[in-house]
Parts: sequence; structure tokens; C-alpha cells
Amino acid sequence: MSTVVDPSNRASALDRDGLQAAYRRVRQTTEALREPLATEDCVVQSMPDASPTKWHLAHTTWFFETFVLSDDPGYVPIDPRYSYLFNSYYNAVGERVARDRRGLLSRPTVAEVAAYRAEVDRRVGAFLESADEAAIDRVRDRLILGLNHEQQHQELIVTDIKHLLSFNPLNPVYRPRAAAPTRARVGSAPAGWIAYGEGVREVGFAGGSGFAYDNEGPRHKQYVNAFELADRLVTNREYLAFMTDDGYIRPEFWLSDGWAAVGRNGWAAPLYWRMEGDRWRVFTLAGPLDLDLDEPVCHVSYYEADAYARWAGARLPTEAEWEVAATAEGVSPEGGGFLESERLHPAPLDPEKAPANVPAQLFGDVWQWTESPYSPYPGYHAAAGALGEYNGKFMCNQFVLRGGSRATPASHIRPTYRNFFPAEARWQFTGFRLARDV
Repeated sequence: MSTVVDPSNRASALDRDGLQAAYRRVRQTTEALREPLATEDCVVQSMPDASPTKWHLAHTTWFFETFVLSDDPGYVPIDPRYSYLFNSYYNAVGERVARDRRGLLSRPTVAEVAAYRAEVDRRVGAFLESADEAAIDRVRDRLILGLNHEQQHQELIVTDIKHLLSFNPLNPVYRPRAAAPTRARVGSAPAGWIAYGEGVREVGFAGGSGFAYDNEGPRHKQYVNAFELADRLVTNREYLAFMTDDGYIRPEFWLSDGWAAVGRNGWAAPLYWRMEGDRWRVFTLAGPLDLDLDEPVCHVSYYEADAYARWAGARLPTEAEWEVAATAEGVSPEGGGFLESERLHPAPLDPEKAPANVPAQLFGDVWQWTESPYSPYPGYHAAAGALGEYNGKFMCNQFVLRGGSRATPASHIRPTYRNFFPAEARWQFTGFRLARDV
């Protein structure tokens, strides 16, 4: 996931008090996400792409120690060994434990990591309380970057623990789901289409006082052909029709790499779907539930989304098309289904509450695959130093996703946000909507 701010953009005009409040809020949210877990839950790694909760707790803390507190030339690290244990992939910072071996780190213990977090929080608080304005100015952007970085790891805590718990035959519940309000349902009604005209569009972050990662810019002009975008996300009901029509065993719908992934992984349904008797069930963070046909389909790879689109006689949108729709008048991330809802699972669309003449579900519920490879915008240059490693070096063999999910903090998303994952990834809250040429 992207994690570097454009250093030319003063990410926010937050003053000393604002930084303190934002820091406390983000760190407390992480602790709340850890609270439902037993100690044993926090130390296991279910696959190379996922990390133990303990590692997320320590790595986000190491980030603040390394890039904020160490601004003081006389700073003494809490434990110098932590730089090796909890560095992620900053080559400029030094060597590190391989990603697929993070689950072997039984020490430091969960309690010791909690103490590490508390001590770094104490030191950051003391710094923000007593440092002069020049010192605050030097680290402001890095501190705000660290807060956004931790919000990304909040989402990873949720998705990684879901993957881990899904292997447990006891079907553990991370957090019970609150009762959903009675609502109208999409049902079998087909999605509608919203048309957008051709023209030269401006794409990317426009600068100003808001935070953005460097991969969201520079803002640039891009010609976009006329297109139509589905007015909602693809549902489980629709995806099940693709499965029933032998979608997973008909090679004409699949990219070559996707067809190989189907065979290699034995895919026959989205991740977490389970056939029990004659009905589909789905594993959620509230435990196994009957498959709700009106919910947006979730936990599908780029390959599966692309294959479905071909089967449906459509395609996935480009990221520029998605952004054109997401920045149109009357569209906003406000009201989307994000982490704060505590649902931790995509919700059915209520057509009676859907906005008129603009696509619904553009923000929240599921990250939406686009057909755009993750590559630099024209004029992009990675930031200098270790923090520049987060985005530029990953601009290969990945696809862009837009919009956020039920595990994304609401304050973390914006229309220009570019998430990215390999085409085979399924453990994130990933879904899609359709597009087509006019």
C-alpha cells in the first residue's frame, strides 16, 4: 500500500495541539483494533503477504521512533535491535527480518511490544509538548505521514487477522456484528449505467493543505474517451451467476496469468466462500454467515474481476474513469462504509437511499479493481531518502484499486487515493464495478 507524502506539500497546517490530538486518536484506534484479540492471535502469520498483529503494532511504532524522534542527533533508541526486527522494506535504513519470517519472532513478547508503544507514545508526547517551533516544523510532514502510515496498518491488522482466523475450525469471532437496519434490497434488478463524455480531464492530487501520497501526483491532463460506469458494485448474486455458468472453467474469459492462477490455487469461488450442504456460507470477522446475495462481492483478485467483466460483456474501469466519476458534482466519500461503521464487511445497497444520477458505493465497502497498471503519473519523481522507497519502487506488476473499504478509516480516503496490489491478491476487501465503452 502507498505510504509516502510529497515533501513539497505541507500535508496539513496542524499546529502543535492538532498534531497531539491526531497522534492520540490514531494510536488509540490501533489499540482498539487489537483489543478483541488474545495474545495467541497476535503472534501467528498465516501467509507471507500477511503479518502478525504484534508486528504491525511494533512496526508502526518503529516508524515514529525512526523518522520522527530520531530527528534529534542525540537520540538514543529504546532498543537498537528493533530496527532490524521491525523495519519493513526500507533498504536505506538497513537490513531486516524477511517478510515471510515475521511469524517466527516470538520475542519480543506482545507485552514488551505494548511497552515499546507506550514508551514511544510518551516520548512523542514529550517532544510535541516541549520542542521549539523549528523542530516541530522539521518533523511535521513525517509525523503526519506516520499517522497515515499507521492508518494503513490498521486496515492490514483487520485483513490479516481475518485471513488467520479463517483457518481455525473453531470459527472464532473477532467482533460481533451489530444488527443491520431493515432496508430495501438490490435484488435481481440489473445495474444501471451512467454516461460520461469524452474530453481532456485533470487527474491526480491538486495540492493545497490536504495530505496526499506522492503517487497521487503530479496532477496532469489526460484524455478520456466517452464511457459508461455501472451505478453500483457487482453483487454476490451476479457473481454467483458467473460461477453457475462455469465461469471458473471456461478459459475464454481469463487472462493467461489468471487462468494459470485458477489452476495453481484451485479457485472456484471468492476467498472465504464455503459450500455447506446446498448453500453458500462466507467467513467474516463476525464468524461464518449465510451468503447475502445483495452484498457486494468481496475478496476477489484482479483476475477474477477481469474474467467476470469479460463474461458480462463489459470491462473494468480505468483509474482515470473512476476518478472522473468520483470527482463529479454530488459525489463525496462522506457516508461511505468505512472502518468506523464497525461492520467490517460490505453492506447491501439500499436503492432508495442511492444518490440520483451518480454511481453509488464509490467509496467504502470494497476496494475497487481498475484495469490500470500501477505506474507513475507523468512527471512523477520519488521523494529522496528512505521514505521515497514506499511508492516508486513498487510501480511494476501491480494494479490500481480505488475507493477504500470497510477496513479503511474514513479520514484516510480521498478521490485521488491510489491503492495497489498484485493481480493475484484476494485477502484484502477487494471487489469491483463494471465499465463499458460508448
